Amino acid sequence: MSEETSAETAPSEEVPAGAYLIQLARQAMACQFEVYLNANGPGSEAEAAVAALDLVNELEQQLSAYRPDSEICRLGATAYLQPVVVEQRLFQLLELSLQLHRDTHGAFDITAGPLTKVWGFFDREGKVPQERDLVEAMNLVGSNQIELDADNRTLKLAREGVELNLGSIGKGYALDRCQEVLLDADVDDFLIHGGTSSVLAHGIRRDGVSREGWEVGVPHPLRPDRRIGTVHLKNESLGTSGAAFQAFFHQGKKYGHVLDPRSGRPATKVLSATVIAPTAALADALATACYVMGPEETEAFLENYPEVSVLLVSEGQRRGSVETIMLGEMSQRLSVG
Repeated sequence: MSEETSAETAPSEEVPAGAYLIQLARQAMACQFEVYLNANGPGSEAEAAVAALDLVNELEQQLSAYRPDSEICRLGATAYLQPVVVEQRLFQLLELSLQLHRDTHGAFDITAGPLTKVWGFFDREGKVPQERDLVEAMNLVGSNQIELDADNRTLKLAREGVELNLGSIGKGYALDRCQEVLLDADVDDFLIHGGTSSVLAHGIRRDGVSREGWEVGVPHPLRPDRRIGTVHLKNESLGTSGAAFQAFFHQGKKYGHVLDPRSGRPATKVLSATVIAPTAALADALATACYVMGPEETEAFLENYPEVSVLLVSEGQRRGSVETIMLGEMSQRLSVG
């Protein structure tokens, strides 16, 4: 769940007099989830939004790596002994995660939990690990250590100590599930975000400002008071990942919390990655993966994902400045400034 760099997801267009939005919020998954609805809809829309947020709380119980009784933690504790049956929708999410692991050549990996712990980021107390500890953690990393049996809907882990951590895809998945609740209740126009870094928009704002969907701001990775630009989202999602505000310094060097599971060390190729994709789970996961991969690998990856657009932001020539790299259709989507 790329919570580190936030997208300015509250609708950012100037709202005309007499027009406003309904906003409902819920604390879950260590962040705030918010649903925005057009104010002129029936009261049943707000009820559906509450039901969607209730579902987020249920999903947190299933997916959280911080709750020992969550389904994900129980799988990690028992699935190395024998295959364990997995709830259907979670099984589908695991299948997607393994597919993305293959397609990104390991840049996205849901078994990277031991690395997060050895670097201290799991407890938000960053530290440079001893080399022997890093080697031990790396021995437990690799989604090739996960075996899924689609016929029996089971999961088997190759060895004890392999962990499942859906932190880089879970919030996006929760937004996709929220959308299902809203659409099933005949709510067509809404924007949802989780921690502001994962955003899903459907339909339009019916306030006369724009018919292009919902305007979302993409922030500057070094200056939270500024933004790189805006995009309009309609029936699609956006995810942003970066490490500028979750990092620590050691002996004058900065270490960010987004780790490259292939090397076991913090990724350093860009400052932030923003992804527009058809689903929030995909946007969430690929924001992290593209941050890890950097420009060249991301460009090659997109040859097989033409429906995805990516904005990468890197350090500029001057101190405090940045440079942008737009891939896919991002140059047509992003309004700079």
